[in-house]
Amino acid sequence: MSQFNLRQIQELQAKLAKAQEELNQTNIEVTAGGGAIKIVINGHQQFQSITISPEVVNHEEVDFLQDLILAACNEAILKSQEMAAQSMSKLTGGLKIPGLF
Repeated sequence: MSQFNLRQIQELQAKLAKAQEELNQTNIEVTAGGGAIKIVINGHQQFQSITISPEVVNHEEVDFLQDLILAACNEAILKSQEMAAQSMSKLTGGLKIPGLF
């Protein structure tokens, strides 16, 4: 491998590290149940907060509340994965690199 190619690889590694740090600092907010449940997740699929509107808390409807939370969590993860894939694709030119999203 020539020195030129090694330098390009090192530059790509630096760009990937920066992109991953940006993903960690980027928050995605999703809602379910018409805004009854709000979830905030970062680009590394780590939940930052879950907010439940007080008017949806009814002890007789716990199953419904659990379904709303599950739906919001799944939507948050999906959006976070999409954002991460788009971010990485920009850096790699669409090249699929094992271990990267």
